[in-house]
Amino acid sequence: MANSAQARKRARQAVKARALNISLRSRLRTAIKAVRKAVVAGDKQVAQQVFVASQSTIDSIADKKIIHKNKAARHKSRLSAAIKAMGAVAAA
Repeated sequence: MANSAQARKRARQAVKARALNISLRSRLRTAIKAVRKAVVAGDKQVAQQVFVASQSTIDSIADKKIIHKNKAARHKSRLSAAIKAMGAVAAA
């Protein structure tokens, strides 16, 4: 375990940072689930509105380096594709 004062402080900081990272990652997952839920419900307008709101959440979490920027881009791309596919299904 941490013996020096500096090591103990670093351990305390790590605990706080981990708690913050966990809450931010949870917010990310909730935002993604909200878009998926709107897509499953079948209302494209609502899905687009929820997607716009979740984009800022995804980007902000990527900016804080909780997730990699490419992972954020992949999530946004797949959610956007799911919303676009709703229009194709409705038109067919």
